[in-house]
Amino acid sequence: MISPWKLREAARYFHQGGIIAYPTEAVYGLGCDPLDGYAVERLLALKQRDVSKGVILIAADFAQLRPFITPLDDVLMAPVHASWPGPHTWLLPTAEHLPYWLCGDHETVAVRVTDHPVARALCRACNSPLVSTSANIAGRPPAVGAFSVRRVFGEEIDCVVNAPLGAEAQPSTIRDGRNGGWIRR
Repeated sequence: MISPWKLREAARYFHQGGIIAYPTEAVYGLGCDPLDGYAVERLLALKQRDVSKGVILIAADFAQLRPFITPLDDVLMAPVHASWPGPHTWLLPTAEHLPYWLCGDHETVAVRVTDHPVARALCRACNSPLVSTSANIAGRPPAVGAFSVRRVFGEEIDCVVNAPLGAEAQPSTIRDGRNGGWIRR
């Protein structure tokens, strides 16, 4: 697990617009405050990722995601809720006035209730979902450890949380909540 001190440090950087690297179910992620446009812009620049693609938000529970989405009817939301917490990302309709930097050119936003204990603890400590994108330069393999994150990004990352990855061999699945279709298996 992660020490309470490290959680407070990571949350402090989060609230100051910093970028945090942390373990997820399969790879290291880079995260920041999803409502801080400057932080998201900085993160995307580090990754060399186009803002038009959107980002994934991870949360400790569905309540943290609720302000960012427009829920679907109960029948469509049932498989979403049944898959969480877990390594399952869903594309759900955006909430009204969601910032462009979160959804890019899409009418949906990618969201997940993570089951990784450190990532969940970070979301709780920050009292917010986190932007969660793999810790890599776009098109390159993602980092699988804290050392790899520092080797790729150096001091550009404000806080690196050193903890084990989850047990998943691949990044999360991605499905479209509007029709159940698979985007990434």
